[in-house]
Parts: sequence; C-alpha cells; structure tokens
Amino acid sequence: MAKSTLYAAGVTCLGFVCFALASVAIGIPIWGYYDSPSGGYDFDRGYFGPFKVCKQLTYNREKCGNDVSKFRLSNAVFVSGLLAIGSSALLGIFCILSVIQHAMISSREKVVMPYTTLVIVKLIFSLLGGVLAIIATILFALQIDEQERFGFKISRGISFYIQIVAIVLSIALFVAALNGVSVTDASGKPYSGIRNGAGTAGSVASMSTTVTSVSNGSTLDSVTRSPLRSSLKKPRPRPDPTLGIQNPGYSGSGSSPPMRRNGSVKKVRIQTHSTEV
Repeated sequence: MAKSTLYAAGVTCLGFVCFALASVAIGIPIWGYYDSPSGGYDFDRGYFGPFKVCKQLTYNREKCGNDVSKFRLSNAVFVSGLLAIGSSALLGIFCILSVIQHAMISSREKVVMPYTTLVIVKLIFSLLGGVLAIIATILFALQIDEQERFGFKISRGISFYIQIVAIVLSIALFVAALNGVSVTDASGKPYSGIRNGAGTAGSVASMSTTVTSVSNGSTLDSVTRSPLRSSLKKPRPRPDPTLGIQNPGYSGSGSSPPMRRNGSVKKVRIQTHSTEV
C-alpha cells in the first residue's frame, strides 16, 4: 500500500506541474516577438500571443489590441491558442482525478467511480492533453514562420518554450499513467485492499431457533445466539466424537444438550418404596 500511495503521489505532483506550466504558457501572452527590420521613425516592434498583439511605444510604454500594429495574427494562431486551452483543461481534470484516486487508496472504497474506470480515464486525459499541446505548438510555429514573409522578423518568446517543456512533461505523465494501468490486476485494483463494490469484511452474527414439542401439546421455542464472529477468524474445529469417551451431559459450550428424540421429552420415572416403622 505504501508503494502504491507514493507512486500515485508522484504522478499527481507531475500532473500538477504540467497543468501549472500549461496555464502559465496561456496566461503570459509572450509566445513570440516581432520587429520591423527597416527601423526608422515608424518602427513596429512588440510581442504577441495566440489572442492579442502588444506594440512597444516610446518611453517603455506599450499598447495591446488587434489593430495596434501592422502585424496580424492568422486564424491558425488563434486555433492553436484554443488547443492550448483545451490541453490545460484536460490536465486540470487529470489532477482532480488524481486527488480522487488518493481518496480511494486511503479509504479503500469506491469514490465517484470504480477504480478501473478512474485509471483508464486518467490515461486518456493525459494522452489527449499531450496531443493537443503538441498540435498547438506545431501549428503556432508554422504560422510564425509564415509571418516572416510579410517583412517582420519573428523570434520565439518565453511562453513558447514553456509550452515545449509542458509537452515533454505531458509525455512523461502519459508514461506514468500507463504504468499505473499496467500495475493493476485483472479487476483493476492496485492491491487487494481497494474494493470497487460492497466489501466482504466485517462481523457475522448467526441465530438459530429450535422448536420442541412437549408431551402435553405445548411447544417450547429456544433461541440460540452465537456471538459476533469476525470473518477473518476461522471457527474452531469441533471435537471428533469418535475419539475417547464423550460426556453426553457436556457439549463444551456451557449449555445443556439439545433434545433430538423426535421433538419429545424423555420421561424418567423414579419409584420409591415406603417402609413401615
């Protein structure tokens, strides 16, 4: 159990790191820098991301918007930003599922969904998150190279490299999630302690009722209750009646022997003789 907990904790930490990097890459709109090589009085220089362009002005000022510069973003760059957001969302869901997995390992009970389904969904989300991040990065890089034909010098920004690091870690996250699936057994459990349904452990109480018919027509009900017995303990074996001489009046349980003569009571007549003095 300790190894499973440590492994799940490591995968969870890696998932949170991937989610944080993907979110930072989207939140910081510095995927690239553009600069007009001609220079001069009307120079055009600034940085951009998938959703906006910021132009640098004099005295360390800047102005952001879609129409502040001659530099224009294509629709493909906008789509790459949407793909990056989708990748970050999937990684966020992966982190939530990892927390649920920790709860299942700690409580050894099903939480929200069965353990097998949880592990498979985590694997799918990590795969989709990495694939979307790769497509977004490739699409953005190709469109940046296309913009150089319009007289702008383009260079990559810090957010672009953060996205690349997030892709590498997403691949490692997928491998870790795949290993998490392979270490489970046929029922999808990482060890025998987790139950997907109702448990079998607990205490068992048994009760038996014996109805005895007496000679006068009345009935006698005797209820025998056995104490709570844990299912983890095996019952003591009963003594073999063939060994030795058994005492018919003692059964080992502290109670009188049951009456088994066709439901009747055996009558014993004691005759006394009086002696005259």
